[in-house]
Amino acid sequence: MSLTGKTAVITGSNSGIGLGMAWELARAGANVVLNSFTDTSEDHALAQEIADKTGVTARYIQADMSDGAACRALIDTSGACDILINNAGIQHVCPIDEFPADKWNAIIAINLNSAFHTTAAALPMMRAAGWGRVINVASAHGLTASPYKSAYVAAKHGIVGMTKTVALETARDPITANAICPGYVLTPLVEAQIPDTMAKYDMGRDEVIEKVMLERQPSKEFATVEQLGGTAVFLCSDAAAQITGTTLSVDGGWTAL
Repeated sequence: MSLTGKTAVITGSNSGIGLGMAWELARAGANVVLNSFTDTSEDHALAQEIADKTGVTARYIQADMSDGAACRALIDTSGACDILINNAGIQHVCPIDEFPADKWNAIIAINLNSAFHTTAAALPMMRAAGWGRVINVASAHGLTASPYKSAYVAAKHGIVGMTKTVALETARDPITANAICPGYVLTPLVEAQIPDTMAKYDMGRDEVIEKVMLERQPSKEFATVEQLGGTAVFLCSDAAAQITGTTLSVDGGWTAL
C-alpha cells in the first residue's frame, strides 16, 4: 500500500525495532521522523540514508522520552503526525525487593509515560487531518510475565491497557490504536548478547539461541525488525481500518502457551 503524504513519528528509532519500522514505513511512502535521546552525526546520517534510498522526507529529532514536555515537543516539532509509533523503551532485570527505585521510575517514564504524552499531543493533529494511526510497541510481556522484570512487565501491560482506551476514545474518528507485541527480536542489542550468553552457559550459538534465548518462543526463531515493520505498515493500511483496540502478537507462539 502507499502511505505517500503521511508522516510517521517513531520514538526510539535510531536502532533496532524502531529503525526497522522507519525503513518499512518509508518504503511504503511515508515521511519519517526518527528519534532518540542522543544527537549525533550518525543519528542524522540515518535519516539522510532513509531519505536518499526511499525518496521520502526523513528527519532526526532528539528528545528525551523520560521527559513529558520533551515528548510533547517532539510531536510539535515534527509539524505533522499521521502515524505515531511509540517504541522507546529500556529494561532492567532484578528481583522486585531489590529493584532500584530510580530504575523503576525510568522504565515507567520511558516505556509508558512517554506514550501518554506523545499520544495526547498527536491526536489533535490526527483529528485535524481526518486520519491517524497510533501503534504502540508493547511486548509479549504486555500479555504475560517473567520474573525479575517487574517494571518492564508493568509498563508493557499499561501500554496495552492505554491502547484499548485510546481506541475507544477515537472509535468514531478515522483513527485506530493498536499494540504490537513482539517476542524475541533479532536486533543489534540482542545479537550483541549472544556471545556472553554462549560463554555463560558453555553452549554453541545455535544451542544457546534455541535453549536459552528462545526458550519461551515455540518457533525457535527470532522475529525480525522487517517483520515488525511490515506489521506496522499493515496496521496503517485500509485493510486494517476496523482493527483497533487490540494486540497483534509477533512472538513465534510465545503467548499461545
